[in-house]
Amino acid sequence: MTLDIKICGLKTREALDTAVANGASHLGFVFFRKSPRNISLPLAASLCDNINGRARVVAVTVNADNMLLDEITYLIKPDLLQLHGAETPRRVAEIKNRYKLPVMKAIAVHNKSDLQNIVPYQGIADRILFDARAPKGAILPGGNGTSFDWHVLDALDERTDYMLSGGLRADNVAEALAATRALGIDVSSGVETEPGVKDVHLIKTFLEAVSDACNSVKQQDGV
Repeated sequence: MTLDIKICGLKTREALDTAVANGASHLGFVFFRKSPRNISLPLAASLCDNINGRARVVAVTVNADNMLLDEITYLIKPDLLQLHGAETPRRVAEIKNRYKLPVMKAIAVHNKSDLQNIVPYQGIADRILFDARAPKGAILPGGNGTSFDWHVLDALDERTDYMLSGGLRADNVAEALAATRALGIDVSSGVETEPGVKDVHLIKTFLEAVSDACNSVKQQDGV
């Protein structure tokens, strides 16, 4: 089982190095001022200079305008843009055309009917990220530490390329993978001691749990 693993909301060299050393394939940097995980462009650029192709860089934005995206793509040179706001299919297409980069569109999920929201993005977004719908009154569209009923995804077309997010932790990621067979997972709050503060022990423990879960699936499949 080959799995993409994204550690999102990184802000320190120590957390970044721990993520890469323990198997993370994607590193997420959040450019959204309301988020406790928001990172300045100069700091993100400095951190990205040390990645050296060891993992893919993901720039996470929320309803960003072209001015911000221009700065991000110039300074950070991300491998992937993650759009976590209310970006329309037309806006996603504009961004793809302007920056010539793959785009992952976040879709909030609460029940099975929410899966219909991916239809307008099919053939436009390169990948979907399913995240739990933000709690009422939340100011952040993601990273709230809440999950959704993973079996909602049973109704999903098996050809859909997606990452799973929302409330993932070391103690539930194996269950999440078993329930969904997702080919990508995204964690942020589940490896933090408080919002925006990554913990290297939690990162390592989470990635070890993912590795154990993948090995278990391989054994079950007789690989």
